[in-house]
Amino acid sequence: MDKHYDYLIVGCGLFGAVFAHEAKQAGKSVLLLEKRGHIGGNIYTETVEGIDVHRYGAHIFHTSSKRVWAYVNRFSEFNNFVNSPIANFHGEIYNMPFNMNTFSKMFGVATPAEAREVIESQRAEIAGEPKNLEEQAIKLVGREVYTKLVKGYTEKQWGRDCASLPAFIIRRLPVRYTYDNNYFNDPYQGIPVGGYTALVEKLLEGCEVRLHTDFFDDRAGFSALADKVLYTGMIDAYYDYVYGALGYRSLRFETETLDCDNYQGVAVVNYTAREVPYTRVIEHKHFAFGTQPKTVVTREYPADWAPGLEPYYPINDAENNALYAKYAALAEREQNVLFGGRLAQYKYYDMDKCVEAALALCEKEL
Repeated sequence: MDKHYDYLIVGCGLFGAVFAHEAKQAGKSVLLLEKRGHIGGNIYTETVEGIDVHRYGAHIFHTSSKRVWAYVNRFSEFNNFVNSPIANFHGEIYNMPFNMNTFSKMFGVATPAEAREVIESQRAEIAGEPKNLEEQAIKLVGREVYTKLVKGYTEKQWGRDCASLPAFIIRRLPVRYTYDNNYFNDPYQGIPVGGYTALVEKLLEGCEVRLHTDFFDDRAGFSALADKVLYTGMIDAYYDYVYGALGYRSLRFETETLDCDNYQGVAVVNYTAREVPYTRVIEHKHFAFGTQPKTVVTREYPADWAPGLEPYYPINDAENNALYAKYAALAEREQNVLFGGRLAQYKYYDMDKCVEAALALCEKEL
């Protein structure tokens, strides 16, 4: 006869792992089910040629919360990596986020006042309320920055022209009038030494995990194993798409090991021209200041989501948010099922916000 648990956790990503750890600490028994062959969800890292490779794209931990930073540092030491990506537009290299290094190279200016004057003059072409993403972006950063660094990248990400995307997708674009290439404003930032998989392993110490196990293969049977279920998968799938499928964007990754020690000189290069089919190239060793003789690079290709593909980004437009609200109303009526994480809450979570949300649920539940 199968053992009975206090909690069945569906999905072994960051949200599920934090909840599992806290439940275990509170004396609860937990069983985690994961349909993939590994723990960690999309923050999973694997070692290739001595390099921690981010299997599902770049994950840089950053937060303004002392509490969250202290929490994750209990499970891993973090290095002092600072995210300073660059953009490549037809071979022209620009610093990101948009700052004085960007403007100096693009406009030939040296001072914040000069940069501001150029951008203000270009922004003026959009009068009144922006009608689409293109107009919104030009109103924020001017025509030249938009054309070289926003337009192609955004169109690849969404699979549509900027002129046909709603303005609200880009409510703001970070513009700094300082020579500062640090992408994030958060005071705490870094990558776990030894990779994210090691961090998740620590979270899950003493917990029972079943890999290659799909909850939906025996939903009733698995649910009966525990008093409560924490579900971190797609909320529309949980309800058999009764109201229809929510919209997502997906990604495809091409990873290769190269026989050189330094391919691009930085962890992340955004390719902002529409003609280049991938949005960015990640060179994993630079996340950990690696000096290995070889290197591993990953090209990231945006894709339309379809069943069988991984849903990476919820399309939080008005139509999808209204649809999610209907599923959320069903979820609220559940007695013994909890919903949490990016897919169950149809929300793009940075990792710190994911940890924060998981801890909030623990406080309420445990």
